[in-house]
Amino acid sequence: MYIPQHFAENRPEVLQRIMREHPLGMLVTSGTAGLDADHIPFEYEPGVGGGQGVLSAHVARANPFLQHCPTGSPVLVVFRGAQAYISPNWYPSKHEAHRQVPTWNYEVVHVQGILNVHDDERFVRRLVARLTRTHEATEPKPWKMGDAPPDYLDEMLRHIVGIEVAVTSIVGKVKASQNKDARDRQGVVENLDVRGHAAMANVVRQA
Repeated sequence: MYIPQHFAENRPEVLQRIMREHPLGMLVTSGTAGLDADHIPFEYEPGVGGGQGVLSAHVARANPFLQHCPTGSPVLVVFRGAQAYISPNWYPSKHEAHRQVPTWNYEVVHVQGILNVHDDERFVRRLVARLTRTHEATEPKPWKMGDAPPDYLDEMLRHIVGIEVAVTSIVGKVKASQNKDARDRQGVVENLDVRGHAAMANVVRQA
């Protein structure tokens, strides 16, 4: 990933925030069939594994990537955060010198690591319980695994396999108009807010 210095994001709290708020990662693998990508919700645990942490998820047992990417395979997981088109008309300076062009603001995290496949019922059950607690936390009456009939839940669990990615590197990029002057940045924020892109507007404010 090309990262000009003014767009580089190295703060762990920001990288973790992007992964936490946008957990649907793109798992990129390379096997005998070539490159492939699967879109999977992950949970990042920064203090696990003794290195840079672990990404955990589960996939369908029928997913063919399990055949061409066994334990030990290098993988890439991409997390995309807030993003929005930026018009040059939003910059006050454009209306004076007309020396601005369209662009796109976004935040993204690339995580590289080593895949570990867990075809183990206890591991999968614990993982699903943990993910469920995380994603049901904001519901008025959170769903829990015990709400499902035991035989139905057992059948569902038999159809999935747990995976972990032992993280070896995390690279972040936040392109949020950092290369513009204060008034042009304010123009970007105001226009993003008006168009319903509050998340990207807040990223620009904080960058």
